[in-house]
Amino acid sequence: MSPDVVVIGAGVSGLTTAVCLAEAGMSVRVDTDDPVGATTSAAAGAMWDPYLAEPSDTVERWSRVTLSELVALGIDEETGIRIVEGTQESRIPCAMPVWSGLVGGCLCAPENLRRGFVTGWRYRAPLVDMPRYLDYLARRLAKEGGSLRRHRYSALEQAMREAPVVVNCSGTGARQLANDPAVEAVRGQLVVVENPGIESFFCDGTPGAEELTYIYPHARTVVLGGTSDRGNWDPSPDEEATRRIVARCATVEPSIAGARILEQRVGLRPARTRIRLTEEHHQGRLLVHNYGHGGAGLTLSWGCAREVTERIRRVIAPAT
Repeated sequence: MSPDVVVIGAGVSGLTTAVCLAEAGMSVRVDTDDPVGATTSAAAGAMWDPYLAEPSDTVERWSRVTLSELVALGIDEETGIRIVEGTQESRIPCAMPVWSGLVGGCLCAPENLRRGFVTGWRYRAPLVDMPRYLDYLARRLAKEGGSLRRHRYSALEQAMREAPVVVNCSGTGARQLANDPAVEAVRGQLVVVENPGIESFFCDGTPGAEELTYIYPHARTVVLGGTSDRGNWDPSPDEEATRRIVARCATVEPSIAGARILEQRVGLRPARTRIRLTEEHHQGRLLVHNYGHGGAGLTLSWGCAREVTERIRRVIAPAT
């Protein structure tokens, strides 16, 4: 039997949207080019942290919704989410971000800043082990009767023959699938090392910094980042980039210098000037786009998924 909704893409946006739709009573199938563990989302750091994105008013609302969901899920260790304390610091004077109040942000005393940093703020926020979290979302979807299928579409018209509603969460794939030249890949690489005893996160929040530097500790590992190479579609790890990432992070946290490297991950962030969350009607069928989140896919995931679900509920009655 055909599903009520087909979701294209099994990254964090696609799986979260599918979960919301299934829990709203719809039959859902996720069609994905790659297995869940090979998506860009699986290669992410990742942490709730609103990046600059447009439209700014809705991005703020989506971020708030997602924060609430992630905090609630952090109670369950099986989700891969923990609420962790740490700092974001800058090498030049700057104000705390507008969202800092949502996570209890407070200015750091000058003596508590890392060497070379002149201002910073401390807060607690959801830190996510993405491979574990994506597995959790897939299990949650299956519990509601949803399914996953490995399948590649060359055009959205093909997917729209599969169900009365299609949600396009194809990330960078939307450049071809939705014929959207506004979608660009921003290549991100990170390094996973054994945790030498780090418990708090660190992120370089210097405005306009040429390179990303962040340290995200999990129980046994630490995720180090990163890179942000716009227009680079190469999914292969770069050994020189790995060396630079570890070196930058070691200047902030010296214990990292001797940590054993366990893994290198590369993901292609789907950048777009404005996030695309729009709907189209085609001969009685509904197509909803939900892509272009750049590096904020996790941060916006539940907010966008809830909005997609509400839009679809106006069109399709929940299954009984």
